[in-house]
Amino acid sequence: MCLAIPGKIVEMVDMENRIVKVDVGGVRRNVNVGMLDENEIEIGNYVLIHVGFAMTKIDEKEAEETLRILNEIGQYEDEFDQFKTALE
Repeated sequence: MCLAIPGKIVEMVDMENRIVKVDVGGVRRNVNVGMLDENEIEIGNYVLIHVGFAMTKIDEKEAEETLRILNEIGQYEDEFDQFKTALE
């Protein structure tokens, strides 16, 4: 099963092509933010990521709760591993 995983925007990489760098559990990857509104793309914002695309902006509390639930149901490691290897 593929789920979206929360990540924090830590760097603007290429805004012309709508690419930012996000951090998920200490792993940083480039993600496409083309599906988000301009005002949702700020360093420090949290987004839900699925297959290299930020699907929606979420708040920090929701990001933490999502990670907690994924951990609880045993999906965090699977999603985290997919995130680590998705863009390698």
